[in-house]
Amino acid sequence: MKLSAAIDNAMPELVAIRRDLHAHPELGLAETRTSAFIARHLEALGYAVTTGLAKTGVVGTLRNGTGSRSIGIRADIDALPIHEETGLDYASKTPGLMHACGHDGHTAMLLGAARALAERRNFDGTIHLIFQPAEENFGGAKIMVDEGLFDRFPCDAVFALHNEPNLPFGQFALREGPIMAAVDEARITVHGRGGHGAEPQETADPIVCGASIVMALQTIVSRNIHPMDPTVVTVGAFHAGSASNIIPERAEIVVGIRSFDSAVRDALERRIRMIAEAQAASFGMRATVDYERSYDATINHKAETDFVRDLAIRFAGADKVVDLGRPFMGSEDFAYMLKERPGSYFFLGSRATGDEKPLHHPGYNFNDDLLPIGAAFWTELAEAYLARR
Repeated sequence: MKLSAAIDNAMPELVAIRRDLHAHPELGLAETRTSAFIARHLEALGYAVTTGLAKTGVVGTLRNGTGSRSIGIRADIDALPIHEETGLDYASKTPGLMHACGHDGHTAMLLGAARALAERRNFDGTIHLIFQPAEENFGGAKIMVDEGLFDRFPCDAVFALHNEPNLPFGQFALREGPIMAAVDEARITVHGRGGHGAEPQETADPIVCGASIVMALQTIVSRNIHPMDPTVVTVGAFHAGSASNIIPERAEIVVGIRSFDSAVRDALERRIRMIAEAQAASFGMRATVDYERSYDATINHKAETDFVRDLAIRFAGADKVVDLGRPFMGSEDFAYMLKERPGSYFFLGSRATGDEKPLHHPGYNFNDDLLPIGAAFWTELAEAYLARR
């Protein structure tokens, strides 16, 4: 049976899988039902199944022929702490949680590929299907790597995709080198001296000082970082005070930082600390900075990205494949797998009507019409990479 026909025949099952997962979302490192669901499907298809990496991660392994080459394909499985507002009959049954990023679709696509690969056996080597928890918050990819993912499941290359409602339906978008940013967070606490709002001269007002810090932070990207280095410094929260006649003791500023280059990342931290501390000192106050580095930048490898591009052109046509002119400023913990093994991360467009809600929106819903495309592409990618030689 041709691959297209096999995937089309499996479409009702893929939709059922995706919608079941959508109705039962689970947060990172707590995806117990999800991982058990995945494991059952893989075992029924004849995969050797390993569970327990990063608590709820699942790896399905399928071998065929005598080839020594191996490939890893990753799907993320966790949901988000968002209350769903789609009104769908298969909407989340857990208040406050939903699959608002399409990980239910990513999982269903890879399970669809798992079936096709097992039935066709048109490859020579080893396939590791990696179902990774906690992409959204706890860095499940890094946990899996630290727990020996690639020691236990050697991969010559690893690949992952993400659906993207801002790209045309069925379009493959990729790029060599940086494709997703490193993300960090700074929590700046301004320590002032509170008092009555009618006697400001007797206080050290952390709100005024904090406002000065917020404005000074805006100069980092424009005056301290090279214009050709993509960088974002965003003040996402400013917490202080409780009433108009009370000057508080402290103010807290929460800053999100995005970058790609490691030297730029270091420079951003130095400059943020310097601005906070020096601005506070100029007001006769003190600022402390709790700086947390989160996901590293996602850096694609050239050979594997070229491989994905060439395959995508054959699969979908040249008009459906684009090289991104610049990376996305979002972050992705697949970065840690790409630091250990060569590979590529790319996007698959899902915009069909123009009315689609963006990722992480309470009204977002994965486009089920994308399921056969993703499942077929993963099948062809694995078969092409492990083609008999």
